[in-house]
Amino acid sequence: MTDLSAFAAALADGSVEVLDLTSPLHAATPILGLPPQFGQTATFELEEISRYDDRGPAWYWNNFRTGEHTGTHFDAPNHWVTGKDLDDVSQVPVGRLIGPAAVIDKTAEADSDADYLLDVADITEWEEEHGALPEGAWLIFRTGWSARGEDPAAFANADETGPHTPGLTAEAARYVAESAVLGIGVETVGTDAGAAHGFDPAFPCHRFLLGAGKYGLTQLRNVDRLPTTGAIVIAAPLPIVDGSGSPCRVLALVSR
Repeated sequence: MTDLSAFAAALADGSVEVLDLTSPLHAATPILGLPPQFGQTATFELEEISRYDDRGPAWYWNNFRTGEHTGTHFDAPNHWVTGKDLDDVSQVPVGRLIGPAAVIDKTAEADSDADYLLDVADITEWEEEHGALPEGAWLIFRTGWSARGEDPAAFANADETGPHTPGLTAEAARYVAESAVLGIGVETVGTDAGAAHGFDPAFPCHRFLLGAGKYGLTQLRNVDRLPTTGAIVIAAPLPIVDGSGSPCRVLALVSR
């Protein structure tokens, strides 16, 4: 209780800062577009029920419609075929929604090359300086992609060959899946690179991490305000029964 009281006091006096790593949800929130032969996720929509009017004189509320994997969202293991027999989002133990952050910053590289891929050598170089990826950590891959704002076209960065966004090599995805981390967090619209449909295997972050019972967090922002180590990340998806994921609020606790 003493430690929790001290933590509460640190929150109150600002010596522990709470950062919001979440992108707002609205109709223009970037979403992942698939080739037309596949099913598509819905953009975010609000449907007004009442707003202090004859439909409800003292209250304002809405229905909303969107896909599970819209905006800043959580990928549960059953989102991918390799994890189809593992947890849905409602079954993820709450203790596995919070963990220390390990931030690998490749902003300069991604700025020079939109298709930049984090490789095993990048991770082991980080580990040589900071120690092994912590058990129960969120590996946060910082690329600066959130600086593109909320423009869907800028986020997709697509041409006639498809989207061009940074991600992980297949070998790096396997390395992270075999580590002790909870999962990976990225600034892009999905955990895999834009060109990952052509990798061998395709979509390795989804294949290896979700197949290993780990998780994904996407479309994060404000990760430039996180220290390399020392922050705590809290992911809060909706517990959708049989859901493959959920939009979520992602917060970070940072000692100032």
